[in-house]
Amino acid sequence: MSTSRYLQALTNTQSIEELWDMHTRKMASYGFDRLLYGFTRYRTSNSLGDPDDFIVLTNHDPAYTDVFMGQGLYFHGPMVKWVLENEGAASWSILGEMMSQGALTESERRVLEFNRSMHVTAGYSISFKSISPRAKGAIALTAHPEMTQAEADDVWAAHGDEILVMNNICHLKIMTLPYSAPSRTLTKRQKEALEWVGDGKTTQDIALLMGLTQATVEKHLRLARESLNVETTAQAVLKAALQNQMFVIEA
Repeated sequence: MSTSRYLQALTNTQSIEELWDMHTRKMASYGFDRLLYGFTRYRTSNSLGDPDDFIVLTNHDPAYTDVFMGQGLYFHGPMVKWVLENEGAASWSILGEMMSQGALTESERRVLEFNRSMHVTAGYSISFKSISPRAKGAIALTAHPEMTQAEADDVWAAHGDEILVMNNICHLKIMTLPYSAPSRTLTKRQKEALEWVGDGKTTQDIALLMGLTQATVEKHLRLARESLNVETTAQAVLKAALQNQMFVIEA
């Protein structure tokens, strides 16, 4: 499939699952067979925010992600540090330079040792441009275990521009699709109640519009706040909107 046809198909996807399946297969055709995408809207000066609020997509084996993500190893990853401080694409060859210069901390060296044990040794990281200092998105493209970094660099020299464009479009498309942690997915009634709040309706108005009692509407709003882990209904409306859980046309 040509790049233009791929991009057209990518932009027409209707779900995160469809998009991710398509993108992982496309990147594998270049030799990058394991991907790890992450995005946060809640970054601060010393934190990436609540991990439960991250958008994380990956086709890595759980044996890798359970440690790298589940045990918080990512927070000490030298390439994670790079994507937080830069924009664009970087070859993992810079890790060798950091090591030779003694620029890696003990925690960062442990991350590299773990990555080597899981055959995560060659690849590229892409840091996407952000319009807010609170938001950051990035993707790590891991080359298949038999590929050296020099070979990955050769692939990038030949196809880097198109790979970068495809990943940028993929990132932008993800921003338009509904996504939330499984434990924080709103029910249809909770979404509807929040949508009416977003339209400026009172609890009494919403009860009439939904054909429910005010107490039931208040229950739906309370459960929505609990599901989204926020304190106020206004915060729930904002968070649900940011996660594309509200005002979404169902396919």
